[in-house]
Amino acid sequence: MGISGTVEYLSDLLSSIKKGKKKKQTQTVALKIRMDCEGCARKVKKVLFGVKGAKSVDVDLKQQKATVTGYVEPKKVLEAAKSTKKKVEMWPYIPYTLVANPYVAPAYDKKAPPNMVRSVPNTVKIDQTTMDDRYTDMFSDENPNSCSVM
Repeated sequence: MGISGTVEYLSDLLSSIKKGKKKKQTQTVALKIRMDCEGCARKVKKVLFGVKGAKSVDVDLKQQKATVTGYVEPKKVLEAAKSTKKKVEMWPYIPYTLVANPYVAPAYDKKAPPNMVRSVPNTVKIDQTTMDDRYTDMFSDENPNSCSVM
C-alpha cells in the first residue's frame, strides 16, 4: 500500500468515525451451485456481480463453486444465487484435516473436492495447534518414552 493509499484509508476511517457508522468488513462467501456448462457459469457470475457490494466473483465449474468477495451479506448472495433457479447451498466442505473423524458417514461425501469433507456440526474439529503440540511433545526431552536414537 503506497502513501496515497494509506492517506485515503485513514481519511475514510476518520470520516466513518465522525459519522458514527461502522466500516463494513470485506467478506468472502462461497456457494455450491449446480452448473452444467459455460453458459450456466456465465449466468451465475453475472447474477452474483449484481449483488450490492460485490467486488469480485470467481466461478469454478469443475468444483461447482462460486465465490463472491466484497462488502456483501451472505444471505443476499444466497438469495441472488437462488434467483437463477439452480440448486444452491452455502459451501458445505472443509479440509479433512480439521475434522477428527473425516470418514464418518455424515462427513464423507464422494462428490467433495479433493482433500475436503462435508462440514458436519456434530463432529469434533481438531485445532491445528493441539495437533502440532502432540508431535512436538513426542520428541521432547521431558518425555521419558520419547524416541532416543543416539
